[in-house]
This record gives sequence, C-alpha cells and structure tokens, in this order.
Amino acid sequence: MPTAAAAPFRFFPLQVVRTRRLGPSLIRVTFGGGASRAEGSGGEALRGFASGGRDQSLSLFLPRPGQKEPVIPLPGEQDMYARLGAWRALPDDERAVMRSYTVRAQRPDAGEHGEIDIDFAVHEDGGPACRWAQQASTGDRVTVLGPAAADNTAVRFRPPEDADSVLIWADETALPAAAAALEWLPSGVRAQVWIEVPHAGDRMELTTSAEATVTWLVRDEGAPPAVEAVRAAEFAGSAPYAWIAGESGSVKALRRHLVNERGLDRRRVTFVGYWRKGLSEDALREAPDDDS
Repeated sequence: MPTAAAAPFRFFPLQVVRTRRLGPSLIRVTFGGGASRAEGSGGEALRGFASGGRDQSLSLFLPRPGQKEPVIPLPGEQDMYARLGAWRALPDDERAVMRSYTVRAQRPDAGEHGEIDIDFAVHEDGGPACRWAQQASTGDRVTVLGPAAADNTAVRFRPPEDADSVLIWADETALPAAAAALEWLPSGVRAQVWIEVPHAGDRMELTTSAEATVTWLVRDEGAPPAVEAVRAAEFAGSAPYAWIAGESGSVKALRRHLVNERGLDRRRVTFVGYWRKGLSEDALREAPDDDS
C-alpha cells in the first residue's frame, strides 16, 4: 500500500461560480478562487490547491446567517494550527461553521484560475451546510482548509497493490467520494458497488474504466440495509479491498460483516462514518468511536 506523505494543508478563500441540482438529494456547487476582505487575496487563491482525487476531503468554513463571509482569524502567515486555535476560541455565534466535504472534481484549467466542485447531500431537516447549499448563489464567499499537495493524508481510498478487486458501499453523503473513486480506478480492475440513496431520482450515471457492477439501493423503494444487501453477493477475486462510507451505524455494521463474517483482513477495509443518525457533525466528532 502506498504511504501518504505528511498532509500539507492551506486555507483557500473561494467564491461560488455556479450551482446545479443533480437530483432530489444532491446539489453541486462549483467554486473558484475568491477575494477575502480579511486576507485581501484575489482569484489566484485557488492556484495552490492540489486535490489527490478519489475521496479527497477538505474542511469547508461557511458564514453564519447575516455574515458576508466566514469568520476565521488570521494569526501569522497562514499558520494552520494557529488559525484553527483562534477560530475555536471565537464565540459560538460568530465563528464560521465548519463541515467536512469531498472534492468531487478539480479543473485546474477552468476559468481564470481553476475550479473545484463539491456535491452537497440535502434534505428537508438538514443542518447549516445543507441550508447554505440550497441558498447558495454566484459570488457567495467561503473558505476551505484543503490540500496543497496531491499526496496527502485526507485521501483514504488506497487499494493495496495486490488487490484484485474493489468493494464499495456508500450512501448519498458518500456518493460524491464513491463516484470520484470509480473515476480513478483503472481498466481491468473489478469493482462491486452498492450505492444507497433516498429517492429513485438520485440515481446517476457513474463513469469508470473499471469492470464495475453498480447496485442502487433506493430507500423509497424498500431497499435492504447495507449488510443484507452485501451479504448475498459473491465477491470477485481472492484479495479484495473494501471502501465503505456514509452513516456511521451502517458503516460499522458492514465492516463487522466484512471482517468477522467474510474474513477480510481489517487492514484492507477503509471505513468512514460521515454522519450518524441523530447527531450533528460537531457532536459526531466528540462521540466515542467504537471501530470493533
């Protein structure tokens, strides 16, 4: 398995270029380099952004209602840790809202200084990021803490060199990462993919050079739970790699199935709980993590 370099991250002020509804549960927001009044940087701010693709994650800082841009202090020359510490010290009703998202795509040559896409899973009772995405418009300002080098520790989809097949399970929150990972897979790789979404209209065409079988699990149509859907499948290959991401409870149940029932080496299973039923992302970070 390749070893990720120590993750070099930077703050990038961005602004919305356009938005597009992908389906009932997904909105794509395209960002370009933006001018921050505090930092005084212009469109060139996106030049140093270097996504590693696949499930590349970043921290997205959003303004609170009534603010024109996210509030993040600026102590000393882009020092990441100093800025994060100062941000945490701000009053709750002032500091920028922070949420974790996947870079769905980066186009360095698009526009003046490049663009990145972030796909937001949205629903009626969503939190602040969901509400922001539903109202986002051209020119809106955000800040991201993102990669300045393509080989970084925020890319977790890393099949071992001897993997002869790939298993992917994702719900709608992890669909952007799963779609990007599929695009990254080379031809000749066998991939078995399960995508769980709320509505039939959330199905979309997924592009890949891999030999992929994609099963859509639509909750409105009575789709089975993650473990039940995967349990009946016969896995391709003798040395599979699994990547599972989405609701924390489903992810952990599926990981237990793969490791305890199917006998996969736990080191060959990458699992990421993007959210947990009944908890905000802030609460999820503070919750104890049982990965058994």
